[in-house]
Amino acid sequence: MAITGIAAGVPFVALEPVGVAGPAPLVVTWHLMDAPRTDVAMAAALPMNELPAWRVYLGLPMSGRRALPGGDEEYFGLAMQDAVLNVYGPTADQAATEFPAAVAELREQLSIADGPVYVAGGSAGSMVAYEVITRGDVEIAAAAVVSPVTQLAPLIAANERRFEMAYAWSEESRKVAEHYDFVRRADEITVPLLIIVGEDDDIAIREPASLGHKAIVGSELVTIPGMEHALADDDGSEAAPRNEAAKRVDAEFTRWFAQYIQG
Repeated sequence: MAITGIAAGVPFVALEPVGVAGPAPLVVTWHLMDAPRTDVAMAAALPMNELPAWRVYLGLPMSGRRALPGGDEEYFGLAMQDAVLNVYGPTADQAATEFPAAVAELREQLSIADGPVYVAGGSAGSMVAYEVITRGDVEIAAAAVVSPVTQLAPLIAANERRFEMAYAWSEESRKVAEHYDFVRRADEITVPLLIIVGEDDDIAIREPASLGHKAIVGSELVTIPGMEHALADDDGSEAAPRNEAAKRVDAEFTRWFAQYIQG
């Protein structure tokens, strides 16, 4: 059963564990900025139904139920002005900052077992997953990321190619990009980590993921043939039938977390 709610101001979709008597572990997942780009869509794409755990999908700032008043037009306008300082940096920082309070309130609303939680994220959502691990405000048992932003600077370069617009780096934006360089900060990632990339994704995603895998102790890298960056075929704002990429990622996430949840 899916439960939609708000936890400490953060919108969420929670999928109830099936066949579990009493409290169950918590897996928290953040969505992509590409499809699926809302908590509702991410829950449909990667439900991890076989896990004996609560799977809770948190909405990112400026997305879904927290979309800007001007919608996509305002959002992309901010990104075109300064993607690092207006979008990527603030989104990841706010989502990571609000995470502890959201988890605390989820524990009050849902029947969640005591102990560490599990985190996952896709693309921009992976930045949040990486960041909450490094902050250590909430104990994390294991993590998984897909189409991850392991280094922010290469992604900005990819967007320059994609939109044929040069990004004007500043001292402030360079500091943000340096902060969200999890290859450089690999020694801060101290939990088992699954990294999934699509064989057909941009090199700005694939190469940093490979470097991160080599640098992060206890990580596993899975490359999915034929997969690009997104995990849904539509615009990614609503729940939709899963495509083959989402099914593969869902199976890998389920496999990964099951070994830690079930011991």
